[in-house]
Amino acid sequence: MEKVVVKTDKAPAAIGPYSAGIRAGNFVFTAGQIPLDPATGTMAETIEEQTRQSLSNVKAILEAAGTDLAHVVKTTVFLQSMGDFAAMNGVYAEFFTENCPARSAVEVACLPKNAKVEIEAIALID
Repeated sequence: MEKVVVKTDKAPAAIGPYSAGIRAGNFVFTAGQIPLDPATGTMAETIEEQTRQSLSNVKAILEAAGTDLAHVVKTTVFLQSMGDFAAMNGVYAEFFTENCPARSAVEVACLPKNAKVEIEAIALID
């Protein structure tokens, strides 16, 4: 099985010793995506906007790897506050409308750049 680094300018570049995505066999694994806009490097304020950007970043990495959100089998959502769960979930439901992936959602003490949310995914490559 070959390990291939996935890169795209449609998602933020890695800011450390890691890859935004890794393709291994028929799977792609994304790094956790905080809501950085890849064009400006800025972050929106609300949990809804941040969730939308994080998922857009995940989507861009998946597409660069040759797959899409419909092939996601598992996500992990890291929230700065579980009080944001309902708002995050509302936006999440816009991206995953049927045959939703398995998901874990956990509250964490702090996220990079003080983001409110970080999302990672595992997807199949058809």
